[in-house]
Amino acid sequence: MRNLDTSALRALVAVAEMGGVTRAAAQLNLTQSAVSLQIKRLEETLDLCLFDRVGRGVVLTVAGEELVGYARRLLAVNDEIVVRLGQAGGADGDIRFGVPCDIVNFHVPQAIRSFSLRHPETRLTLRTEVSGLLREQCEAGSLDLILTTESEPGPEAEILGQVPLVWVGAPGGQAFRRRPLPIAAVTGCAFTRVLMARLSAAGFDWKVVSEGSMVESLVAADLAVYAMLRGAIAPGMAEIEHGGGLPPLPCLSLALYLTQGPRRRLAERLAGSLREAFGVAAAAA
Repeated sequence: MRNLDTSALRALVAVAEMGGVTRAAAQLNLTQSAVSLQIKRLEETLDLCLFDRVGRGVVLTVAGEELVGYARRLLAVNDEIVVRLGQAGGADGDIRFGVPCDIVNFHVPQAIRSFSLRHPETRLTLRTEVSGLLREQCEAGSLDLILTTESEPGPEAEILGQVPLVWVGAPGGQAFRRRPLPIAAVTGCAFTRVLMARLSAAGFDWKVVSEGSMVESLVAADLAVYAMLRGAIAPGMAEIEHGGGLPPLPCLSLALYLTQGPRRRLAERLAGSLREAFGVAAAAA
């Protein structure tokens, strides 16, 4: 029986979420060659091709998409076991924070920086996932605090604000004029669900040109359009000035959820830093 290396699975998920080896390596604090080697060993273990190269980026194969789903569940269980059995450090010194990759750079870094300066003894682990999976992991106890983007947050959520969802494309791009409208999609992402629903309701002719985690590469190459929160648009993308040529998109709530477990006290401290960061941003807007 072959065994899967959790480090390799973590590298796979990081490459899928971050859109490439370079950014995944930075997130994992590894070299690019180390991440590439982990992916290669995983492919050899399973005798599968997990990524296809598209231009300067990579796109998950069908087998890769399926494995990423399994990997996320396995890693969540692994992390929960480690934490609950006390091998990830003391319950008073660790906090696990989850946030969607689409907004990980949206006022979150300054909140983390503020928290770390105030609590240098606390080790913070950041996990990026789609909002639905973050809520599941928080409810299961494998995350202590999560910030999500949702159209319908749960009753236990604290709303930090509402931010408009906008159409994005390549700067000066023409993809938004094509019919059927080419869209990039991310499985399980709230943004994807919203834009598909709005296009269908408006009777638009549209097609998914890629359903994976390589949104930024496709959009930057003017091969597709997508939707992101205003103020959190990734480099290489720009808000589309479509003049009413595309359906209007709604605002999404930035929802904060805290654990009810033993790390609640630490979660409250990080929540305070998040409130400050988003409060300052709202006042300056």
